[in-house]
Amino acid sequence: RVQSLGSGFIIISNESEAFIVTNYHVIADAKKISIFLNDKTELDATSHAHDERTDIAILKVKTDSLPKEKRKLPTLEWGDSKKVRVGEWVLAIGNPFGLGSTVTNGIISNISRDLMTPNRNSYVDSFIQHSAQINMGNSGGCLLDMSGKIIGINSAIFSPSGGNVGIGFAIPSDIAKKTVEQLMQHGRTKRGWLGVRIQNLTEDMAESLGLKVHGAIVGSVTPD
Repeated sequence: RVQSLGSGFIIISNESEAFIVTNYHVIADAKKISIFLNDKTELDATSHAHDERTDIAILKVKTDSLPKEKRKLPTLEWGDSKKVRVGEWVLAIGNPFGLGSTVTNGIISNISRDLMTPNRNSYVDSFIQHSAQINMGNSGGCLLDMSGKIIGINSAIFSPSGGNVGIGFAIPSDIAKKTVEQLMQHGRTKRGWLGVRIQNLTEDMAESLGLKVHGAIVGSVTPD
């Protein structure tokens, strides 16, 4: 029997149910999912929808068993990750090592880091790198700006030792928000597909084609 710990944040809540965003790898293949709120209240959750390519999942919990005044849970608002700049302060809130409601802070180190992970996050090539301390159990937790708005979902760390070395990565909110909206509306994601294979335009290739530009070149076109 294997147990997994992770984090999440509430995006929608009413008198009877709430929806929570987390990482897909936190709940993948789970037989039972339990949610612990900030006040230690435990609720059973079900997987509402997920997208493996962005490593995002939405959980659903029933809140009608709670006292009436507590049924509508507090939610977070999305921020704009495109406005984030290197050097800005950020907060991470999560459940590292099972220590729920842990808050850490740091600064943005990079706004477009490609982790080159073919098995996970294959649709995310612009992670936010930051120095807020996150560890195992922080996955799926929110990365907030100083206004308390979500600018990222903490998803991975760089760690040769298995512990925190001050380098964490978050899925930008502009990607996460679009994914979550599609999962809520359709139960899955809907993405456009161009049908071509592209590759980098090297200097040798450009010279052979009589070009003086840099960028990408269409290597092949999918039939039909």
